Amino acid sequence: MSGNKPSLFAQSVYDALGGIPAGKVTTYKELARSIGCGSPRAVGQALRRNPDAPQVPCHRVVRTDGDLGGYQGRTRGESLARKESLLRGEGVEFLPDGRVDLTRSGHHFGA
Repeated sequence: MSGNKPSLFAQSVYDALGGIPAGKVTTYKELARSIGCGSPRAVGQALRRNPDAPQVPCHRVVRTDGDLGGYQGRTRGESLARKESLLRGEGVEFLPDGRVDLTRSGHHFGA
């Protein structure tokens, strides 16, 4: 873990990630809703600074359309390939176009 302590908001995002089981994903929007935040972008920024990835599983958060979004502050390249690899390793199902199949692998808080 880095020397910087996460903000209370960031910590609430990281804590909520613990409710997403391996093999499932949620969306930035759903994660924001689950913690009472109206901004999926704010959630994304907190995830970008996650000092304990992948132990704090921010890789389990994708865009509403199933696109991977970003990982470790990057939206392409090696970081995104790592996110995809982590998800596939957990059994997350993908569509032929490379997006996550949210009907099979989606997780909704409280569901």
